[in-house]
Amino acid sequence: MKQESGPETIQRVLSNYDLGAKLRVLRLRKKIALADLAKHTGLSASMLSQLENGKMTPTLPTLARISMVFDVGLDYFFGQKKGQKLFSVVRAAERMRFPERADAPRPAYSFECLTFAAQGQNFQAYLADFPKADKGEVTEHFHDGTEFVFVLDGAVTIRFQGEDHTLHEGDSLLMDSSEPHAYNGGKKGARAVVVTVPPRL
Repeated sequence: MKQESGPETIQRVLSNYDLGAKLRVLRLRKKIALADLAKHTGLSASMLSQLENGKMTPTLPTLARISMVFDVGLDYFFGQKKGQKLFSVVRAAERMRFPERADAPRPAYSFECLTFAAQGQNFQAYLADFPKADKGEVTEHFHDGTEFVFVLDGAVTIRFQGEDHTLHEGDSLLMDSSEPHAYNGGKKGARAVVVTVPPRL
């Protein structure tokens, strides 16, 4: 299977929102012709037609102009369809890999988002790779909410409240991620699924 490029993945993800179809439904519901919508938005009728037919992907400023004309929020275009139940598939070849921080010379881990195509979920799931590292090499971080870790391969040492806890393949933990914590992949490196859940309001 040919692996998608970054732009191809972004295009495919945006296509899941049916932006053109939503624009067409909104325009027809308001009984506005393409030529009239063009005058109101400052966009050409040709461009609006291409947007409706899915031949062009709108930019956020373009959607913002259209939203203002119809007096709807951007969530109209990006929200789930009414009555639609959550079901989202992410193929392995579609995921993009990111370092812990773009400016980190030696990232403590790299991750791939496992749920980026889903809308409205109250958690994030990641596939995390922890590189080989010396035992003393840790960089603490923290964020609001709760974090779940399940080790798929290797051993991950997690520092929490000054103590080191080593998890092996098949081990898992749940922790308050607002407390400073750090990861270490040990001498062989490790891989784990990490799920973060924001705090309840």
